[in-house]
Amino acid sequence: MARDVPTVMGVVPGDELGTTLMHEHVFVLDPQLDRDLPHPEWDEEAAVTAARDTFARLAELGIRTVVDLTVPGIGRDVARVRRAAEGAPVHIVAATGWYATHALPPYFGTHGPGRLLAGADPLEELFVRDLEEGIAGTGVRAAVVKVVSDVAGLTPDVTRVFSAAAAAHRRTGAPIMTHSHAASHGGVPQQDLLAAHGVALDRVVIGHCGDTDDLDYLRRLADRGSYLGFDRFGMEHVQSDEVRIATLLALLELGYAERIVLSHDAAVFSRVTPPSWRARVTPRWRMDHLPTTVLPRLSDAGVDDATLATLMVANPRRILEAA
Repeated sequence: MARDVPTVMGVVPGDELGTTLMHEHVFVLDPQLDRDLPHPEWDEEAAVTAARDTFARLAELGIRTVVDLTVPGIGRDVARVRRAAEGAPVHIVAATGWYATHALPPYFGTHGPGRLLAGADPLEELFVRDLEEGIAGTGVRAAVVKVVSDVAGLTPDVTRVFSAAAAAHRRTGAPIMTHSHAASHGGVPQQDLLAAHGVALDRVVIGHCGDTDDLDYLRRLADRGSYLGFDRFGMEHVQSDEVRIATLLALLELGYAERIVLSHDAAVFSRVTPPSWRARVTPRWRMDHLPTTVLPRLSDAGVDDATLATLMVANPRRILEAA
């Protein structure tokens, strides 16, 4: 029986999610920089139009749902995303969480249990409110919690975000999706910390696993129950698609199809890596790269339609429906 999943335009039954990109971004911005140091390539109306065009293109290629993992810390604005999604032929799923690779804003240093102003942890309260009531008064509910650790590892503030995410998961059942640093095997301490806080690891997607070809590491993550995010296709300044595809094929041969999801970690607009840079350096880092290039290459390599449906339809639905 299908269970409802919140999207930017309202809840939909899980069986309507269809082919899903599990880790993308619509607009990556920075409200303070956008005000004080505007990016010369940012034009809101043009960006909204570009997003609508992107969604239409994806629908033509058979993509039905896009998970937008833009959260506070990298300029989440679901009202803007909802405007872009109005009338779109794809579902857009929103996320809560906080993007911090090292430190949180100073506010969090004085607010929360054991801190100067004490009280409940505002991170946990934010995550739960976003999941249960809606984001920033929009009524748009998040469906997943996004957390981040990178080369610096689990710093005290990063650990605090993960702890708050685990608490929100326990209260709501929402899945947790991570940004991890694959080169340092960062998914392992993520799993350890989340498990220590009562999170079932089969409710966790370890992001950016395709950045490494270390099969022992990837199998260790999957054998503990988590999903592997092969979610940066086209991001060839980090890892070539050749290596990503070869590693994915090896895992499929080993029987891990039910523990993998695919995506790009692309954006319609990102001030971190703006459109002019992407067009020049990473021209295939787009949300249409999987359906136009990668999935056909997997088919040519012998991956059957049922396995592709597991990666692109069944696994995302299982993750998103189970909240």
